Amino acid sequence: MSEDWQQELRGSLRRPEQVALRFGLNVDLVRQIARFFRVQITPYYASLIRAKGDPIYRQVVPDPAELSDGGVLDPLAEDEDSPVASIVHRYPDRVLFLVSHCCASYCRFCTRKRKVGDPSKIHPKSIENGIEYIRHHPEIRDVIISGGDPLMLGDRKLEFILHSLRQIPHVEILRIGTRMPCFLPQRITKRLVNMLRRYHPLYINVHFNHPDEITPQAARALNLLADAGIPLGNQTVLLRGVNDDPYVMRHLMQKLLTVRVRPYYIYQADYVKGTEHFRTTVEKGLEIMESLRGWTSGLAVPYFVIDAPGGGGKIPVLPRYVQEITAEKVVLRNYQGEVFVYPQVKEDKKKEEVELPCADLEARVPLR
Repeated sequence: MSEDWQQELRGSLRRPEQVALRFGLNVDLVRQIARFFRVQITPYYASLIRAKGDPIYRQVVPDPAELSDGGVLDPLAEDEDSPVASIVHRYPDRVLFLVSHCCASYCRFCTRKRKVGDPSKIHPKSIENGIEYIRHHPEIRDVIISGGDPLMLGDRKLEFILHSLRQIPHVEILRIGTRMPCFLPQRITKRLVNMLRRYHPLYINVHFNHPDEITPQAARALNLLADAGIPLGNQTVLLRGVNDDPYVMRHLMQKLLTVRVRPYYIYQADYVKGTEHFRTTVEKGLEIMESLRGWTSGLAVPYFVIDAPGGGGKIPVLPRYVQEITAEKVVLRNYQGEVFVYPQVKEDKKKEEVELPCADLEARVPLR
C-alpha cells in the first residue's frame, strides 16, 4: 500500500462539475447542495460504487433530498455542552475533542453537517485551547479524538496532540474516531501505525456501514492497526437503503469480526437537517437486533442506541426479552420466541439484622 496517501486524496471528486459528470447528475443541483455541505469522494471509495443509488453511492453522492425540510442543525445539542470551541463535555469523565474539520469523503448523513468541512467552525487554533481545557479538568480520564476525521491530520500534527494528552496525568484512555480505513485505507501506513503504538492505551473506533466496504485494502489497513495492539471497534449508522436489512447488517457484523473489529454501536440515525431520507423507524432497528441476538456470535452483537435529541446522551434500546418480573420469578423470551422462567432469590430480612463477624471490615479496609 502506497505511503503517499495524500496523492490519492488529491485525486478526489471535489467540484460539483466533477461529481455531476461522473454520476450523470444535474450540475446546478449539485452546486446548490454543495453550498450547504461539502462534497468529496475519494477515488478508492468511488470505485466501490457498482450502480447509481446502491448502498455505497447513497452514502457519499449528493441527493436533492438534502435540500428538503426536516431535522435540525444540532440535534444532539453538542454546542450547548461546548465550553471551548474544540471540546464537547457531556459525560462526567470523558470529552469529545474535535481536532479536524476535514474528512476524506463527506457522509451525506453526517450529524455535524453544521460544522464539518468548515475551517471557521473547527479551527486548528482551537486544538491548544482544547488541550488546556482537558489539562485543567482532572475529572477527565477519557478523551475521544474526533472531527471531521483526525487522520486527515499529518502524522506530526496528530502525534503532537497524542503526546500533549499523554503528558496530562489524569488522562488514562485515548480514543480516535475515524472513517479512514473505509474511505482511504491508504492512510493507514506503517509509519502512522508505528507512531500510534507509542501512545497506548489507545483505542480506535472505525465506521463501516455495509459489507461491501470491507475490501482487501480495508482489511489490510485494519490488520495493521490490530497488529500494533490497538483495539478496534465499529460504529454503524442505521440508514435507509444502505443497511436497513437484517441479512445485510448481520453480514456486516460477521465480516467485521474477520478483520478483528468488534461491533460497538448501531446508531439510530440522528434527526439532522437534510438527512430525513436516511432515517428508518426505531422498530426497524429492533428487528435487526432480534436478527442478531442468538442467531450469530455474541461478539457480533453491538449496542443499538439512540443518541437522545437535545443532549441526553446515548440510550440503549433493546427488544423485549424480559416479559415479566415479580418477587418470585422473571419471565424471559429467548431469541426463538420460547418462554422461560427464572426463579428469583428469596431475600431473608432476618439475615440482614444479624451482625456479621467482619462488621468492622469497612473501617479496616480502605475503599477505592
